[in-house]
Amino acid sequence: MPHEPISVFDMFKIGVGPSSSHTLGPWRAAQRFLQTIEDNNRLQDVVNVEVLLYGSLAKTGKGHGTDIAILLGLSGDDPVTFDVHNINSKIEDIKNMKKLLLHGKHEIDFDYGEDLDFLMNESLPYHPNAVTFLATFNNNDKIAETYFSIGGGFVKKEGEENGAKDVVQLPFPIDTANDLLHWCMKTGMSINEVVMENENAWRNDADTKAGVLNIWKVMKECIYRGCHANGELPGGLHVKRRAAELNKKLMRNRTYKDYHSWLATIRQGGKDFAYILDWVSCFALAVNEENASFGRVVTAPTNGAAGVIPAVLQYYVVFCDGHKDEKIIQFLLTAAEVGSIFKKGSTISAAMGGCQAEIGVSSAMAAAALTECMGGTQKQTLMAAEIAMEHHLGLTCDPIAGLVQVPCIERNTMGAIKAITASQLALQSTPDFAKVSLDAVVKTMWDTAKDMSFKYKETAEGGLAINIPISLPEC
Repeated sequence: MPHEPISVFDMFKIGVGPSSSHTLGPWRAAQRFLQTIEDNNRLQDVVNVEVLLYGSLAKTGKGHGTDIAILLGLSGDDPVTFDVHNINSKIEDIKNMKKLLLHGKHEIDFDYGEDLDFLMNESLPYHPNAVTFLATFNNNDKIAETYFSIGGGFVKKEGEENGAKDVVQLPFPIDTANDLLHWCMKTGMSINEVVMENENAWRNDADTKAGVLNIWKVMKECIYRGCHANGELPGGLHVKRRAAELNKKLMRNRTYKDYHSWLATIRQGGKDFAYILDWVSCFALAVNEENASFGRVVTAPTNGAAGVIPAVLQYYVVFCDGHKDEKIIQFLLTAAEVGSIFKKGSTISAAMGGCQAEIGVSSAMAAAALTECMGGTQKQTLMAAEIAMEHHLGLTCDPIAGLVQVPCIERNTMGAIKAITASQLALQSTPDFAKVSLDAVVKTMWDTAKDMSFKYKETAEGGLAINIPISLPEC
């Protein structure tokens, strides 16, 4: 297979919850379909748009907000900038008025019940997450495009070969962990230094650093927001938010006024093991409760696993003095490279590989990043990633009612704790004696994904999804 250059900003994308493959991906697909029409100067000629959802997008699409994302994408809204507080009102207007303002410019009739089809019993062979857009013009011409949402917000058009960005020539091409280790040993550079050199193929150092720090800004804002939001999560399961109550309990009546004073107050509580454990869980819960509420999050590498890396990085910032910008950049660059290795060698799509592809990969990314930031060698860093994934192998994706809530939210806390444990193990180990390599565990994960029953791949047709007695009309 040809080398696939993947940037840190491909692995970490700013968007809207609750799912990167079911929300962000379809949103981007809708935008790309509109762009095709715009490129042909035919937007004003469109009289009808029909959307067909296949496979996992059909089966758990409503619980994951796929319908909402597609309508917003067709409306010309962008997931990075759209005000998430306006989502419900805009979708209700589209449904009630039966009108859609394509790209914010051209109004057409659109009946949600008829023009958006959930094909529950149909799936396309390339990938379970598939969507077809069909536009009809005023002269009865038609245009159709099919897109696959392949995980982490990555989208591929049917029949599309490598895109324009894939012709970028990296100084250190990396497809496997062994490739990465080769370049580290040859140059004497750390993992994050190799990654930064590769990022220079797209942009200069200053822009990369600014972009990475902006990713962290969105992550930490999400943590803080989630730690202060009460109520129930949307969707009908009546799941109660827990992060805010846990935050209040751990604060023990200490006061603060903003994010920075909040961190200082957390540090005042000391470094008792149980105290730190509670805070790591709180950070992860906060992010994924925001994600489940259609909040702004960062794919890390997916939305369903968006809480693991921010929780571990926040742990590093608060309890390990990792608050300097250069350490945060180091953390996220290292994490991104490990994530890209899993994407290339296996999958980061739960619809393809179960939850091992989301929580497992995010835990491996966080473990590697923490290890390098804590002074681990390149081999110890990759060992930490291997340990984290080794103990997520076979993890299924069985969202109750198709919502990214149970067991998804708690799994982020578990992934974060496993990442920290994996890092500690690696830092206290000699990698030369390890029996399992990161590349071996990536291959094993992919083999496991292929053997796993489709019921356990984000279909809500197996596991907890069928053993918890609930009844929701939309799923």
